[in-house]
Amino acid sequence: PTIVDGIRFASRKEARVYAGLKLREKAGEIADLSLQPVVHCDIKGVHICDYRADFLYFDRALKRMIWLDAKGVRTPVYKLKKKLVLALTGIEITEV
Repeated sequence: PTIVDGIRFASRKEARVYAGLKLREKAGEIADLSLQPVVHCDIKGVHICDYRADFLYFDRALKRMIWLDAKGVRTPVYKLKKKLVLALTGIEITEV
């Protein structure tokens, strides 16, 4: 674990990504940066799982919200949740 700005991150990679996003936010490239946003995956009223991204922000150049994950290893569970989120919500998860 690594701590940046008093926030505990699961990895050094995630902390580096956060630091880079904070610089982009300060430069005005992105806005509304949030950490650990959740997508609830429900089908026909049944809660299947939650997907928790590392970051969510608005990219001013692309004019859209970006769901971002700082991935070290793409586990089978992660791959399945990524597909489920896309199928249920249309949200595409970006990985770095």
